[in-house]
Amino acid sequence: MADVNGNGKFLVGIYDDDDVVLKAVKDVKQAGVRIHEVYTPFPIHGLDVALGHPRSRLGIAAFLFALSGTTTALLLTAYTEGFDWPMIVGGKDSYSFPVYIPVIFELTVLFCALGMVGTFLVSNGLGPTVKPLMFDLRTTDNKFAMAIDLSKNKLAEGDIEQLLRSSGAAEVNVKQF
Repeated sequence: MADVNGNGKFLVGIYDDDDVVLKAVKDVKQAGVRIHEVYTPFPIHGLDVALGHPRSRLGIAAFLFALSGTTTALLLTAYTEGFDWPMIVGGKDSYSFPVYIPVIFELTVLFCALGMVGTFLVSNGLGPTVKPLMFDLRTTDNKFAMAIDLSKNKLAEGDIEQLLRSSGAAEVNVKQF
């Protein structure tokens, strides 16, 4: 990731096609260049594998948040129906499990959703005070950008630029943050 203060010089290759950028990632990595990130307007199947990103563990976090929601719902309904305010609902006694199912489902979904939003924001370093690195505004529309942090690569800037152009980049820009 880029320096926290945003200090860094990046070489940004702009591509027009998703297949070209996917092949370019493989070619650039094979040449020994370390890629900072690839920005795309839509997900590209296989790009995370080509970049070498590990498999996401967000599913584990989602399960744990859902489990905490289910546990909270079970404890809440057991306490309210058993001790605080026992009621007969629909002709069933207080300890009938089917009465609890809607509350359990809703709290499970609520805890999972809110927990995943928080986890996503924290794990990606996002928040109201964070200024994102925008390498090219066109990546939100129709272009693909491959950002290479020059301080983390041993090849010279000119060699990396030539490699990007030969891999199919329509244009290559230098971006200073």
